[in-house]
Amino acid sequence: MAKRIRLIDVTLRDGNQSLWSAIGIDTRTVVEVAPWLDRSGFKCIDFTTSTHMAISVRYHREDPYEKIRLARQLMPNTPLIFMTTGMRFITWEPAPRTIIRLAMRVVIRHGIRRIQIVEPMNNMSALLEAARIAREEGAETVVAGLVYSISPVHTDEFYVRCAEELAREPHLIDTVYIKDPSGLLTPERVQTIVPALQRALGEDMPLEIHSHCNMGMAPLCYLKAAELGVETVHTAIPPLAEGTSLPSIYRTVANLRELGCEVEIDLEPLQHVSEHLFRLARRKGYPIGQPLEYDVSYYRHQVPGGMITTLRRHLKEAGAEHRFEDVLEEIVRVRAELGYPIMVTPYSQLVATQALMNLESRERYEKVPDEVIKYVLGRYGPPPAPIDPWVKERVLSLPRARELDVPIAEPTLEELRREFGGTIPDEELLLRWALPGDQVDAALARKTGNVGVNGNGLSHPLTQLIAEVARRPTISFFHFEKDGIRLTLSRQATHQAGTGRTQGT
Repeated sequence: MAKRIRLIDVTLRDGNQSLWSAIGIDTRTVVEVAPWLDRSGFKCIDFTTSTHMAISVRYHREDPYEKIRLARQLMPNTPLIFMTTGMRFITWEPAPRTIIRLAMRVVIRHGIRRIQIVEPMNNMSALLEAARIAREEGAETVVAGLVYSISPVHTDEFYVRCAEELAREPHLIDTVYIKDPSGLLTPERVQTIVPALQRALGEDMPLEIHSHCNMGMAPLCYLKAAELGVETVHTAIPPLAEGTSLPSIYRTVANLRELGCEVEIDLEPLQHVSEHLFRLARRKGYPIGQPLEYDVSYYRHQVPGGMITTLRRHLKEAGAEHRFEDVLEEIVRVRAELGYPIMVTPYSQLVATQALMNLESRERYEKVPDEVIKYVLGRYGPPPAPIDPWVKERVLSLPRARELDVPIAEPTLEELRREFGGTIPDEELLLRWALPGDQVDAALARKTGNVGVNGNGLSHPLTQLIAEVARRPTISFFHFEKDGIRLTLSRQATHQAGTGRTQGT
């Protein structure tokens, strides 16, 4: 019997973040591609995070909740994913539990059905706390991510211990996925880590795989994972595939089918999505994802591709471009001294900043940014390995460390309302807690303007038409033809018992 593989699409969220700095997909683009995505049969759509919600406000002056609502209306068949990095909302540091609970409640209210929780330190207690909140607030599916890295600490045994903790909480966690944000997985490591995790999780907790293409190994890792029984892989649609993004859906499907797998996807509607995104890239000057060359040094320093570019620019501006290799070596050293944090946001930035300061100072750790001090204080949770004792003593002896070593406030919802306004909606409260007031004001002012659909600048007539049809549950079938454009939308008028959720086709 052929293996059945399902796909999760990451184009709108992770593809956008990896290749277009998270700013390339606005609400207009979502509305224009959503019906095609919904017709393709994806298991889920990786849709947003609190970071992307902040970008909607900061860069697009849009209401991020409206984006979720419109996507939910236009993709009634496909669950939307909200990914959160543990107990965080927009800011790098852990947020008060009140904020996390309110954030979960609000995104689920607006149409998110799957919550993916990733703890960058692989701190399972923090991950499970977030999972408990998500479940209590009504999440249909809660998924835990194990963040993959390479270090003396991040062994198969380390990840098995994490998986065993998750397996003991089946009432909180439905699915686990390997999240390889730096593209460090190899087929050889998949051969050992996947069976080990499957044994730890048991038959009732599925394992998925999510790997970026930084080293070009992700497509091979997917094939090996499928051979070992992984039934769900995460892919992207060109031009937001390859490069530092995830494998292209087209090549992944072709490869899996060549191996005899049955892949549950209809590729034909995705041509419309791909063509639209290519046009957008050309118009805006956004990069097109391309396969990257294999660079063995990447396994040593693990600095993300975008940070490499920023680092080179910083050194060039400072007239120190010749010190690039010295900085990479110092990054490797600092990472080891700080207990091998995984080189993802925010830890990659902390490590690189400290490395630069070490090289620019008379002696190492003479200057330490606040974020590194907070890290050493444990504000981000326990590091994977103990911090070097000399470094820890050095950092904690700084006067600034004593200033920052204060308890984290845990305000109640009532206290937050007194601070930001007793009558403002939950949605606005969350934004005002995390973002500058003038940015929130601008986004909300645009939302209330009489522009396009719901104030989001959706001015193209076809875009408005699609959104309006999707918003009217009484319309079960709609067909439109004009000037070579053919569009068909249909909705089955059946409801799942107890959910009130209309199922579309």
